[in-house]
Amino acid sequence: MFKDTPVVREQIKKCVRCGKCRSVCPIFNEYRTENYSPRGQVFMVQMLRDGVLSVSNKVAAKLGDCLMCESCSSICPSAIPVPELVAEARAFITEQRPSTSKKLIFEKLWTSPGLLRNSVAAAGLADSLGLRSLARSLGLTSILPGDLPRAEKILGKIPRRSARSQLAAVMPARGTRKTRVAYFLGCGTDLLQPEIALATVEVLTHCGCEVIIPQDIRCCGVPHLANGAKTVAEKLVIHNLNILSKLGVDAIISDCASCTSTLNGHLYRPATVIDKLKNSSNSAPTLAEKTIEAANWLKGKVFDLTVFLVDELGLPTEIGRLMNSVVVTYHDPCHLVKAQKIKNQPRKILQSIPGVDFQEMVGADTCCGGSGTFGLTHYDLSMKILKRKIESIQNSGAEILATSCPSCTTQISYGLREAGLNIKVIHPVQLLQKALIQH
Repeated sequence: MFKDTPVVREQIKKCVRCGKCRSVCPIFNEYRTENYSPRGQVFMVQMLRDGVLSVSNKVAAKLGDCLMCESCSSICPSAIPVPELVAEARAFITEQRPSTSKKLIFEKLWTSPGLLRNSVAAAGLADSLGLRSLARSLGLTSILPGDLPRAEKILGKIPRRSARSQLAAVMPARGTRKTRVAYFLGCGTDLLQPEIALATVEVLTHCGCEVIIPQDIRCCGVPHLANGAKTVAEKLVIHNLNILSKLGVDAIISDCASCTSTLNGHLYRPATVIDKLKNSSNSAPTLAEKTIEAANWLKGKVFDLTVFLVDELGLPTEIGRLMNSVVVTYHDPCHLVKAQKIKNQPRKILQSIPGVDFQEMVGADTCCGGSGTFGLTHYDLSMKILKRKIESIQNSGAEILATSCPSCTTQISYGLREAGLNIKVIHPVQLLQKALIQH
């Protein structure tokens, strides 16, 4: 029977069955059946807990269809964290039906930054040698499990060098130092979009920040949580909390919406980890005490990059005009606008740059269907959701699409390539960096 944790018990009681969540759910919008609505997900969690449902392929598949995009939670009158309930259920399913491949990916590969980096670098080398294209043409990718034979194309061209390999552990501020910050360099930015990390560091140092990149930081844990590896996610949370609290910095910055959501406790509450530590007889008291202290220290110190630049530092005044004026629109990542209510700051950055003609697009805050690994595991469903986003971008007349999430960047870039649209996807900080260079 499903473990009746306080999280599950308290949140299930809150659901008043109003169905308001269905109006904003991208998955329900495609299926139009109750089983796939957020309310339906809550019902399935309850039935698993009560033993009415047993773990089966069908139940696992339906609970696996949630994007964990926070759209439902952001509109729920009872503020039920549906993704958190779904994560509990997926963890239960993983316990009942362990997967060797998932264990390898999420317990071994994705918890070891060095191993993950080397694996992605090898994929980048294969790209540059044309081996991945050759494998596709020979049909070798068909041996990959599930949707991966088609979905691996979403990743696009993989960079040969990670961001970490191009950045020092400590980068001094330019001119007078105003503050000392830690840059939480997430997996997606580091391995798939290193140019965003380079722009982030350049802009922060330009604005008077000494930037520290913690060398032993690990993944924030969101991919693990989404794929049923909850225990691994907890270990990552504990590790990162204790590392970050020892850096002696004034703030922790990330350009990844999922990373800041996790560190701020929106997607995954560190308090649940701490409670488990306190109540575990197998946990050394010092570990629990250190983690509690670290979590308390972290409060109020984690910032999305755009928020830090706009609200904390203040945008630089010496911004140059772009050499060529450009029409730009913005896509709101779910883990930024839904989970953290951050909407205005990215737009303020774009609108502050001379030469940027900012155009708001219809449905800017609707999900793109990427959601970390979702596009790789649910290719067809992900593409249906993405198609709506691509149409909105095209109708905006934009030449550039800006967004603040590496997963969204990867997903939307793929959609634009497939649609034959010459629209570049970048982070707002990249345009700001370009304007500073022009000054």
